[in-house]
Amino acid sequence: MNKVQVIGTGSYVPEKIVTNEDLSCIMDTSDEWISSRTGIRERRISEGENTSDMATKAALKAIEMANIKPEDIDLLIVATITPDSFTPSVACMVQGNINAVNATCFDLSAACSGFIYGITVATQFITTGAARTILVVGAETMSKALNWEDRNTCVLFGDGAGAAVLRASDKGGVLAIYTGSEGSKGNALTCGAMPVINPYVREKTDYIPENYKIQMDGREVFKFAVRTMTKGVEKLLEDAKCSIEDIKYIIPHQANHRIIESAIKKLSISEEKFYINLDRYGNTSGASIAIALDEMVQKNMLKTGDKILLIGFGAGLTYGGLIIEW
Repeated sequence: MNKVQVIGTGSYVPEKIVTNEDLSCIMDTSDEWISSRTGIRERRISEGENTSDMATKAALKAIEMANIKPEDIDLLIVATITPDSFTPSVACMVQGNINAVNATCFDLSAACSGFIYGITVATQFITTGAARTILVVGAETMSKALNWEDRNTCVLFGDGAGAAVLRASDKGGVLAIYTGSEGSKGNALTCGAMPVINPYVREKTDYIPENYKIQMDGREVFKFAVRTMTKGVEKLLEDAKCSIEDIKYIIPHQANHRIIESAIKKLSISEEKFYINLDRYGNTSGASIAIALDEMVQKNMLKTGDKILLIGFGAGLTYGGLIIEW
């Protein structure tokens, strides 16, 4: 059975930096209020680029690092909850942009767990021999899904994209996978699409714009996140037959520093193992882990044989994690 190796990564964030001080000019908030509750200092916000634009730029960087041609890609997966349109998919748009003519393309919706889910699906395709070279992208334009009058949500998110090229290999690989969902708790974090409007609807639905923006029960999401992060790390270590000492770095979903701190305390793990960049980017949803991974690669933090643990959680509610040997 084939092993799965990451042979290239890439990321892209918009140029526009929006600081907490900037937000305090347009709403009742402050740097102290935001940073003390979240750890976020600034985020990148699109000035017009859509999800496919950012996904394309991250993808091209990953392809360049992997030293492959776009036509080598067999499968192209984009994890996103903020597509440009209902159809075509962002994956198909990226395919057209980069000329990956031989790729099968589809989008995957798992919110902040999306990149983990994408790697999981790619792993199955490669290990079964159904594909050899796969591009997985996590990309979000969260700024278009926010109610910019709700300081409890709009201060949390940012825009960006990250990508990874996976290839069948006889070395390294994905050592453990852990995913799950709790749909019964889905109302804790929502973003509506469209009401049912047609000539045959018996009860007309009023269009309320706020219902089609991010809405969150912060306390419920916090409890879910800490619980699933803790359980996920423990389960991944067990399945990979690893100890925490075997793990060089943990890359958590970059949602909120308080969530990460709480998980660290429950797991009794040194914070030094955790790679955190949410202070600069905020929560980029399905892109966050991918962006963090690429940053680590660009900083030469990962060496051959290093084991890293990726762990995420998000709307759905969904959760997932991976252990990868670099």
